[in-house]
Amino acid sequence: MLGTIEKGKIIDQNEDAFYVQIDGITYELKKHELTQDEIPKVGDEIQGFIYDNKNHDREMTQFLPFAQPDQYGWGKVTETRPGLGVFVDIGLPDKDVVLSMDDLPFDKNRWPRKDDKLLVRLETDEKDRIWAKLADENIFEQLAANFPKDMKNKNVFGTVYASRDIGAFVITSDYYLAFVHESQMGRQLRLGEQFKGRVIGISQYGRLNLSNLPRAFEEIDDDAQMILMSLRRKETKTLPFYDKSDAQDIKNYFGISKSAFKRALGHLLKANLITEDKDAGTITMINDPENSENE
Repeated sequence: MLGTIEKGKIIDQNEDAFYVQIDGITYELKKHELTQDEIPKVGDEIQGFIYDNKNHDREMTQFLPFAQPDQYGWGKVTETRPGLGVFVDIGLPDKDVVLSMDDLPFDKNRWPRKDDKLLVRLETDEKDRIWAKLADENIFEQLAANFPKDMKNKNVFGTVYASRDIGAFVITSDYYLAFVHESQMGRQLRLGEQFKGRVIGISQYGRLNLSNLPRAFEEIDDDAQMILMSLRRKETKTLPFYDKSDAQDIKNYFGISKSAFKRALGHLLKANLITEDKDAGTITMINDPENSENE
């Protein structure tokens, strides 16, 4: 059966390849795809992975693919084809395997794109066609590692293994299971997408809850960052400026216009990083993003 490791007899060879017969069918085994130490000869038995290449020629290789019928492996998406599915590189020299559209999200916006990663195994149908099959939740639970308790606010790198209306199910690079609720996405995360997020909590199901929304301080501009730096240098974390301060005083101290200053203050107030006392004419830092990032 195609898509499996089989043993056959070498019936012929030329300068570039051996020809291996299995159940009356001949497979070409290119000599540069041998991995065994001993060079075979005509009449020897030899073992390898059998498949049909992109030109539908029967081949054997000892370069075993990442994924097999009884083995899951990560493959990269090489192409998306509407009406069929996505092609996945599983390590074969001249063939990518199709993951059927039947196994993909109904919403095509959540389909994987080129270079996204999928954990798949192989399955061969009754017509001898090799398909990729996604790992299900049980497989990821078997792969999962226990995460430490101090993960809150840590950055993690993850891969989406299931994309649903409610959110994305993720496995991190450390093999921690995680979930991103749809409210914590800047945009919808697609199946196979790799992204950086931060831990915002632990779910009742024992997963990390993630967000891939920017941190408040990552959204603020350079002027706001400069104001924060000026506040950070003060022991009281307070400066004698507010939105009604004199434009020239602002220019002399910060080197920016009053309109730029007011815009920066608005961002900092919205991010809950500062407070403004209009009566005293001051601003005060109440949350230092540099400290909260390392909590």
